[in-house]
Amino acid sequence: MYKFGIAFNVLFHRAIKQADKAEDLQVRISVLMERITHTIFLYTSQALFEKDKLTFLSQMTFQILLRKKEINPLELDFLLRFAVEHTHPSPVTFLTTQSWSAVKAVAHMEEFRGIDRDVEGSAKQWRKWVESECPEKEKLPQEWKKKSLIQKLIILRALRPDRMTYALRNFVEEKLGAKYVERTRLDLSKAFEESSPCIPVFFILSPGVDALKDLEMLGKKLGFTIDLGKFHNVSLGQGQEMVAEMVLEKASKGGHWVILQNVHLVAKWLGTLEKLLEKFSQGSHRDYRVFLSAKSAPTPSEHIIPQGLLENAIKITNEPPTGMLANLHAALYNFDPDTPEMCSKEQEFKSILFSLCYFHACVAGRLRFGPQGWSRSYPFNSGDLTICASVLYNYLEANPSVPWEDLRYLFGEIMYGGHITDPWDRKLCRVYLEEFMNPSLLEDDLMLAPGFAAPPYLDYSGYHQYIEEMLPPESPALYGLHPNSEIEFLTVTSNTLFRTLLEMQPRNADSSEELGQFTDEKVKNVLDDILEKLPEEFNMAEIMQKTSNRSPYVVVCFQECERMNILIREIRVSLQQLDLSLKGEMTLSPDVEAMQSVLSHDRVPDTWSKLAYPSTYGLAQWFNDLLLRCRELDTWTQDLALPAVVWLSGFFNPQSFLTAIMQTMARKNEWPLDRMCLTVDVTKKMKEDYGHPPREGAYLHGLLMEGARWDAQAGTIVEARLKELRPIMPVIFAKAIPMDRQETKHTYECPVYKTKMRGPTYVWTFRLKSKEKTAKWVLAGVALVLEA
Repeated sequence: MYKFGIAFNVLFHRAIKQADKAEDLQVRISVLMERITHTIFLYTSQALFEKDKLTFLSQMTFQILLRKKEINPLELDFLLRFAVEHTHPSPVTFLTTQSWSAVKAVAHMEEFRGIDRDVEGSAKQWRKWVESECPEKEKLPQEWKKKSLIQKLIILRALRPDRMTYALRNFVEEKLGAKYVERTRLDLSKAFEESSPCIPVFFILSPGVDALKDLEMLGKKLGFTIDLGKFHNVSLGQGQEMVAEMVLEKASKGGHWVILQNVHLVAKWLGTLEKLLEKFSQGSHRDYRVFLSAKSAPTPSEHIIPQGLLENAIKITNEPPTGMLANLHAALYNFDPDTPEMCSKEQEFKSILFSLCYFHACVAGRLRFGPQGWSRSYPFNSGDLTICASVLYNYLEANPSVPWEDLRYLFGEIMYGGHITDPWDRKLCRVYLEEFMNPSLLEDDLMLAPGFAAPPYLDYSGYHQYIEEMLPPESPALYGLHPNSEIEFLTVTSNTLFRTLLEMQPRNADSSEELGQFTDEKVKNVLDDILEKLPEEFNMAEIMQKTSNRSPYVVVCFQECERMNILIREIRVSLQQLDLSLKGEMTLSPDVEAMQSVLSHDRVPDTWSKLAYPSTYGLAQWFNDLLLRCRELDTWTQDLALPAVVWLSGFFNPQSFLTAIMQTMARKNEWPLDRMCLTVDVTKKMKEDYGHPPREGAYLHGLLMEGARWDAQAGTIVEARLKELRPIMPVIFAKAIPMDRQETKHTYECPVYKTKMRGPTYVWTFRLKSKEKTAKWVLAGVALVLEA
């Protein structure tokens, strides 16, 4: 949807007209440049979704500063790329391994020599800075406070990546001025002023936002309404194209407004529409205006809106507000003021309706926390809420008492559950409803969130007032999540932002020279490094001769070696082809060119990922992880004896190893495999404390907990510590037992995933001891992951 073309010319001249006059030539030039920059920034920003606005603003700022030679291109490249190749255990308690590894990577640069020694030597000062609420506003410790703004961004990205989005805004404000970071509300009348009979306004739709409402209000103000016959609304689809053509013709002659809604539903007619808009704009009435609306396509291949339509129109995005306060008000606004009074069981209806609105705000608000909120993304909408309210009304009218279980089933399994495809997400939805909809809602003071009790019986405006006065400030706790999930969400947002910016850097020779090394040279270095370190394939014939015993563990080892061979082979062949292409000995095919681009951005090529295991790492970290996996397999293949402690994260297919534990014990004890399950015991020891495997079962390491932590002394799940996102689990002893002997009391069924992306990377379920109610951990999204 982000196509901008013809508008630049118009904006350029308009900005020149509007700029302040100045006698001095240099002053005049700087005034003009500033005005043109700001005009184009505003025009473009109104057409971008919220998630992309900071990307555009940062890219614009960096490019301006590069032109002015105010920032060092190598430092910018490092900030965007931020390749952390090696893992170093942290010598200080306030930094995780990940942060310390980043500090070590930064210390390799000339301008940052010795930062690692300083952080370790003056730990107290650095701790205070790292643990402050807004470190981007604080002065850096010691001599580092004298560093340039971009150097400070590099240090901040190493130590507090979750604060980068805020720091970038501050950076832009400092360099370009406060007006670039002000939050602006959509001003439709301003967009209308810029439109004309030949420049339509194009609304890019978001779920939960009604463009028509705003437009009707503006029309009312300016005397263009349906009642006066000067406003025509056509919802496209189902043969409405002819109606739209007639309306456009009529409006162009009479000087009316036309809104054509959902133009994405009439793909075949869009070419005709483009021609019609051009035809009717010529010699039309000067008041004639066209407004279009469409959803953006989920993937580039599904995008159908013609480029001409997008480039010629003033594009506007209008997104629903975020946060619990806005979402809860919005949920209530779906009902008329007299809705709460319409049921004969008024008290029950009011209480459950409010609880339902809170539930709706929770499920919608959780989406922004990524996989820890929901394993997959779902299109929850206000229609789900209003239909649930109708069901609630009907069921209360038809039953003498509140049918709690029926309501929870209808809401959680059918209305909202109808969207949900993942069994763990379904469980989350069910637990929310069990917490928010039970008899204590009517009998006691039910807490919907810490510090937020379900309200007493009020009227419609009373509920809005209650939300304003009683709702605690926005925090993950309102959704049942731990504050760390906010840190994770912000870190992921900032990493995505920088990856996008890196991909957007100009590719031409001039700028590559500025960035120190040509892309080819960079890629050649990466390629040589990987080929040099890449191990030889496993000799399967030799390994298989070592034993005639084909136990389940040995079979798993063979399978893993075979899969690793396929991956190593692909890496070697593809890199050799790329090497030949770079030397000019082989023509550059599209596949090889794509690989060159991917390697220069520290990303793993798709052809490798398809043969590998799910991973969220950049190329450098991914390749180091691959080498560790090969080393682990190499050790195992020496004598094919089960390792003392098995690195579960190192498998392509961890499920196969866990199944092998069950098969081995089933054979040994002559138990039926289909009536067995795995049971896990979390030990108090780490990997180094074990010299040999257990008599039965296996010791596992490499698991991390997200959303909570394991207390080794108490032997139970407890609240996570702040800023400790994924603490390492002690060694886990896994063995198989008959299902009827499984301990289910005071345990939490904890899902195990290969990566923090969750969803399809599910591996197994481990029952872990818990003194708290299970609901607490379900709502907090507690899971074990195999990759940091």
